[in-house]
Amino acid sequence: MKLSKKSAVQTEVDAAYLYEQLALSETENSIAEIYRQMAAIENTHAKGMLGSNVLPAPSWRAKLLNKIGKIWGYEYVLDSLMQTEKALAYRDRKQKEQQSVPLSGAENNHIRILQNLIQSKTKIDSEKLTSLEGRRHKSVGGNALRAAVLGANDGLVSNVSLVMGVAGATNGETGVLLAGLAGLLAGALSMALGEWISVKSSQELYERQMALEMEEIKHDPETEARELQLIYMAKGIEQKQAGEMAHAILKNPEHAHEVLVKEELGINAEELKGSAWTAAITSFVLFAIGAIIPVAPFMITSGMPAIIWSISLSALGLFVIGSAITLFTGRSIWFSGFRQVLFGLAAATVTFGIGKLVGVSIGG
Repeated sequence: MKLSKKSAVQTEVDAAYLYEQLALSETENSIAEIYRQMAAIENTHAKGMLGSNVLPAPSWRAKLLNKIGKIWGYEYVLDSLMQTEKALAYRDRKQKEQQSVPLSGAENNHIRILQNLIQSKTKIDSEKLTSLEGRRHKSVGGNALRAAVLGANDGLVSNVSLVMGVAGATNGETGVLLAGLAGLLAGALSMALGEWISVKSSQELYERQMALEMEEIKHDPETEARELQLIYMAKGIEQKQAGEMAHAILKNPEHAHEVLVKEELGINAEELKGSAWTAAITSFVLFAIGAIIPVAPFMITSGMPAIIWSISLSALGLFVIGSAITLFTGRSIWFSGFRQVLFGLAAATVTFGIGKLVGVSIGG
């Protein structure tokens, strides 16, 4: 899908706005300066595309992302920006391929901007560089937000399908409320247990890898220094400077361990402090929030009125979830919202139809 000129300009304006907010939230001056330069570049792109110095205001989506950053952490905002730029670069390449236009190599410029700026900032020491790289890839807030949206979506879609299936078989009378509550409890417990096992297993795996890394630092520091030097060289740091940075880090084994764990293994030690029980309880609650929506009307009434209310509330919930998903995808609220409603209600219609057939068969 080709972006309109207006949409393309708005994307650049939003990116500039969000990079400015990242700069304001950053305590390290060198990293904040990188964000400010990113904002200036995005603004320059927007002005060039528009042919004017008067730019539109940031969109509601950019402002909402900024508010989410204040609550969930700006790591999610940067992660969202990088994902958007990757998607745009991919779309640009595909359009050129379809039109038989040669690739210039500039299609990934937005993605490379941060790295190019890092290379030009020779005064950024290894700790600050590691901090910036960690912030680029860390997405604790983003993962939590995705989990919230997807957890509620799973609860809503699975339970509206179950409720409609039973309602179809019983015309919304006997057993719908009990089935809905049972589906809510079973699904939420399953999600919670799965989340607990996932978090606990990841923590145990990462802890073992981190312990092995510390052993390597103690017994073979020169090899570890060489590995760290190569990692920094791969980032664009000149060989001599990369070597000096690596050997400086290895002078402090604890700090070296922290850096190598993050750079070599891609593990953020802070993320391992999360509680498996907290993740499980959160998953349980989020699933239950979505799952209670189609059940609620049957707590008050029954029959066709309850079915209509259940479908209506579920459609509204699906639209809200679809709208929330646009924070990750950048698509239109109406497109994502109605798509979510269409798929969710399609699943409910199928189970309702099957329930009707089963009900008639048993009744007949």
